[in-house]
Amino acid sequence: MNYAVLDLETTGHSAGDEIIQVGLVILNESMEISRSYNTFVKPSIAIPSFITQLTGIDESMVQDAPSVEDVLLELIPLLDDAVLVAHNVGFDAGFLNSALDRSGYMQFAGRRLDTIDLLRVLYPTLTTYQLGAVTELFGIDHDQHHRADSDAMATAELFIECYRKLEQLPLMTLERLVSLFNDDIDDMAWFIGQMVTLKENQSSIDLDAYTYFRQFAMKAGDWTEEQPARSGEGEAESVHEWSFDDFLKHIKDGIRALNPGYEEREPQNMMFQEVIDAFEHDHHLMIEAGTGTGKSLGYLIPALYYGVQQGKRIVVSTHTINLQEQLRQRDLPLLQSVMPYPFRAAVFKGRGNYLCLRKYEAKVGAQDFASRNEDRITAAQMVVWLSETEHGDQEELNFGNRGSEFWSTVASDADSCLNRSCPWFKRCYYHRAKQEANIADVVITNHSMLFTDIRADHRLLPGYDHLIVDEAHHLEDVAGKHLGTQVSYHTVHHPVGRLCKDARNGQLILLKHRLSHEDLEKAAKWREQIDEVVPVFGELRDEWDRLFDMLFTFLGGTAASGRQGYPAVQEAAAAGDANQLVLRLRRSQMPAQWSEAQAVEEIVHGYLSQIIRPLDKLFAEVKEELDDPGIAALVTDLSGTVKDLARARDDLRQFMKADKKEMVYWIEANNNYRAKSIHLYAVPANVSEQLRNYFFDTKRSVVLTSATLSVQKSFQYACEQLGLEQDEQSGKLKTVQLPSPFNYRDQALVIIPRNFPVLKGAAGDPLFNEMLVKSLGEAAIQTKGRMLVLFTSYRMLRQVYDPLKEVLAPSGIQLLGQGIDSGNRSKLTRRFQQQAASVLLGTSSFWEGVDIPGDALTCLAIVRLPFQPPNHPLVEAKSEMLQEQKQNPFMKLSIPQAVIRFKQGFGRLVRTNRDRGIVLIYDTRVIDTYYGKYFLYSLPGPKIEHMHLEQIVPRIGEWLSTGQEGVEQ
Repeated sequence: MNYAVLDLETTGHSAGDEIIQVGLVILNESMEISRSYNTFVKPSIAIPSFITQLTGIDESMVQDAPSVEDVLLELIPLLDDAVLVAHNVGFDAGFLNSALDRSGYMQFAGRRLDTIDLLRVLYPTLTTYQLGAVTELFGIDHDQHHRADSDAMATAELFIECYRKLEQLPLMTLERLVSLFNDDIDDMAWFIGQMVTLKENQSSIDLDAYTYFRQFAMKAGDWTEEQPARSGEGEAESVHEWSFDDFLKHIKDGIRALNPGYEEREPQNMMFQEVIDAFEHDHHLMIEAGTGTGKSLGYLIPALYYGVQQGKRIVVSTHTINLQEQLRQRDLPLLQSVMPYPFRAAVFKGRGNYLCLRKYEAKVGAQDFASRNEDRITAAQMVVWLSETEHGDQEELNFGNRGSEFWSTVASDADSCLNRSCPWFKRCYYHRAKQEANIADVVITNHSMLFTDIRADHRLLPGYDHLIVDEAHHLEDVAGKHLGTQVSYHTVHHPVGRLCKDARNGQLILLKHRLSHEDLEKAAKWREQIDEVVPVFGELRDEWDRLFDMLFTFLGGTAASGRQGYPAVQEAAAAGDANQLVLRLRRSQMPAQWSEAQAVEEIVHGYLSQIIRPLDKLFAEVKEELDDPGIAALVTDLSGTVKDLARARDDLRQFMKADKKEMVYWIEANNNYRAKSIHLYAVPANVSEQLRNYFFDTKRSVVLTSATLSVQKSFQYACEQLGLEQDEQSGKLKTVQLPSPFNYRDQALVIIPRNFPVLKGAAGDPLFNEMLVKSLGEAAIQTKGRMLVLFTSYRMLRQVYDPLKEVLAPSGIQLLGQGIDSGNRSKLTRRFQQQAASVLLGTSSFWEGVDIPGDALTCLAIVRLPFQPPNHPLVEAKSEMLQEQKQNPFMKLSIPQAVIRFKQGFGRLVRTNRDRGIVLIYDTRVIDTYYGKYFLYSLPGPKIEHMHLEQIVPRIGEWLSTGQEGVEQ
């Protein structure tokens, strides 16, 4: 049997579009290329310009090409008795069958395989399944993206890689995959089944590469066998022979041996010394270290010296998972290879990040899939992943559209954990992570986990007295979210759906069915109790919907009055999105019908109690009376879900009271999704006192670091937000701003167009947008793309997108817009880097955490200074507190917040000592207002020039071509 790997280029994606190029590669059963075929096809309709831009195929190339009928005459024999393979086979097979049908031929009805699905299942940790990106990762030559001949050959080579991966998988994993697919998804089960047959006939199978447990092949073994890094007395004693200077020299020599190009950085040396001093002298340290300092090693190396020497565990907290993974995958392995003595480092995240093997086994065994195709593929990804993962951390997986929904049903959680009673206990990923943290010298966690641990009475993280907080400018914001409460429409809707979707579906109905097989006398009574509770779920749903519809009407009043809605906690919603609605609740002026909403909440509270109380009692009895492990596991899961409902009930009651003076209460929703998008927030207006109590007064040393902590060389704002003013005055806190390792004077030029209009209105000023599009277009053409444009308003980004795309199209420059071309930051950044001639428009999440080193980014444009909306409830409440203290909220709050954000945005441009580029600032407030100096003086010393708009493009060309400092304007 042959495999026919097909790729088609077409005039578009719609039903009336036609084929313009065919690429076909034939593989035999041995996965060898036996034949290839490609040709242009003459369509009966014109090729749209965007297709020419994408593929490079124009009218002249297809003018003398054969018709689709002639091409099909050659294709049909090649496809006979072959398996059709394509990257997104539904697209290519659809166009092929449409052409066959129109030409009077029988449609292709043979087996199909999709290399996207194969890659998803067999390589579950790939960050992308886009053809160009994957071929690059696999080292496959693929010069002409979006050309059928090149794409077909690249897909054929990917298919061969997938086949080789199948050959390497253990038989048990393959058998699991076959049972999951049941021959109903693109013939995947048939294809994998072929490999099962081959494996069964092999004489020897490598059993030692995996551990086998309950019919799963796994990489991770028994976590109870994990040991500390240093167990022998000799090892422990040798640690104390090192002075810090000798230790540092040893590590630097080791890094230099691995990387001959390694150069010492003076700011990093300063950081080593400051961190070790903070630990040794028991004081807190706030240290600003810009890009290129080598901040991670700057704190890890002294932490590992002091911690191991003193037998003290050091906890390192990051804000983003990205940084956590960077430490795990890059920095810690480097240190493992150069340290003079062994050490252990552990990454410990929130429990929901880890797979619960018991839940997963039950779900796979029951074939309990809500979305037939998508859930099966996600479950199959995990089957392969189990044979590769040591951590069971969801961050390793690349989920599809519904993958996160599937994950929520198999994630570890405290309420449904059987602990030592669980058959999977010794292989549990969460307990493994916890054990690794307990025996580690350094524990890497995140800000969210720090506060989750506090709320759990310090039962999660191992005890620690020394804390390093990286990305510390986010600590206060995360503290507010975790020390407050949040309730959404789905907080109750999802668990209710899991418990009892209707009279025939749900975990509770499943328990009733299981109990019907029990002979125990009480089983009949338990089933009756379930029958009594089931109708309450319907009543609860109705009242829950009524309550949230009512809450949405309050927001409707906000929208009607023209007050701008802003996102609160979700970063996905960018400021200025007209569909985003927000209403702050004040005790003195609650909405007119608030008492009616409270009355409905009272009914909701009653229904929840009618579910929670009897089910809690029922589950306790079932656990005590029955000795069936399957029922025990189901009841544990049910009990966890009921606890979720109890928490939601209590949080909702607290929110509806809205009576705590120190809290800020608000409702938020999106006009498009109405009541279902509602979020209710109760957040402390000031967390500085809690931060003092939890950290600065109780820990011996806390090191806070970030690239952006100071405003105009002062740390006052950060100290006030974090509750550290007293420590700075008493000498318990030291603040340090490290010099930049880069020569910004030569590496960065800041240009401000002095005659640019001032923006009038929120984001709909036609003159401003028109001039912005013109200037961005001219600058982008001069820099050949390679431009990142940062907006503070998603609405303005959308207004600029289409006209700018039109301006750039004739120059062949691709425009990418956040939320338009993709909402995924990583995907957009990757596409931007892959095509040099690109301009990327981004909002909130692009201001920080985006790393685009080298020539991919030459020009950064900042459209507006990143002030937070003054009517965001939290900003509003903080401003009121400052006014009560006779302080100016604009100077004490708005300016520092915006400056720190501005510095983060500026930091996207220069990422290495070889990067050079231009920053365009279109907000003339930086030169026209008294507060503009706070922004410009906070930058790390770039050359700053202001000029008329028409001078910008020549100046960019001059600066880029010479690399020399120009004449002052």
